[in-house]
Amino acid sequence: MIRLFRIDDGAVQPLECGADALEAHIEQAHWIDAQAPDEGERALLQRLLQVDLPDADEVDEIEPSARCFCDPAGIHVYSLYLAVSEGRHRLVTVACILQSRRLITIRDEELADFRLLRMRIRRRQIAAASPADLLMTLLEQKVENHADMLEDQHRELERVSQTVLEDRHADLGAAIARLAHLEDSNGKVRLCLMDTQRDLSFLLRHLDQGAARVDAMRETIRDVETLMSHTTFLFDKINFLMDSTQGFINIEQNQIIKIFSIAAVVFLPPTLVASIYGMNFDHMPELKWLLGYPWALGLMLLSGIAPYLYFKRKGWLRRSR
Repeated sequence: MIRLFRIDDGAVQPLECGADALEAHIEQAHWIDAQAPDEGERALLQRLLQVDLPDADEVDEIEPSARCFCDPAGIHVYSLYLAVSEGRHRLVTVACILQSRRLITIRDEELADFRLLRMRIRRRQIAAASPADLLMTLLEQKVENHADMLEDQHRELERVSQTVLEDRHADLGAAIARLAHLEDSNGKVRLCLMDTQRDLSFLLRHLDQGAARVDAMRETIRDVETLMSHTTFLFDKINFLMDSTQGFINIEQNQIIKIFSIAAVVFLPPTLVASIYGMNFDHMPELKWLLGYPWALGLMLLSGIAPYLYFKRKGWLRRSR
């Protein structure tokens, strides 16, 4: 799918066109957004724009020199974005090619950042004087979305913290699963922020720009640095809660082992008494007593109650949490 946008008098507007008029409108577009283009669409773009579109293997390279570079086709920036699938975040690379007259973006799937940007364009909330401004708007919006994600993660972490530290009957296994999910999401947000910081630094060095755009880019870089510090704080809190949760689980397991140990000690003296009177010797005076059987039962009962009362007086029967 190919979507086309044009800049008119500082406002970004979508170009509505059918498949038959696509070729004519591509020449007029200032932003060409290709979402999962098929072979025919890729061939059309490469023929009209005289540019080689990157494939999946090229955009997934991790070397900085392979993700941000300049060539005769323009300025190439391969930027990481977050996609949500089945409640979990995934990393998706968007290839951005900035030319003097247009911005080309290629991606394999729909992303919330692009969907939000299209909605803002329809509401005429996006102002841009050039394709470079559009690219900056994309990066700035990505940073804003990451900030919202970190706020959501912080609120979720507060709820998990209350569950782990204050709820004595909490499901600690479920809490560990929630913490693992938060750690994974926070790590991917941090990776995207680091990638965005690299992209902005590269554009700051290679993009022709005025003083206002330079100030905006530096402000965005400062925002990214602040958000990265926040991800570090979240990592520390997640690790603290993970350690606390595992500690509480160990305490509960130790409590169970302690109960079994106390039960074994409580039943040991009665077992000893029963063993003694279960021996088959001819000379055992108690066997001839009229009250021998009640005596043995009473002795076993007292020998079991005595260690129980001792443990209770020492406070060894109280729960640790």
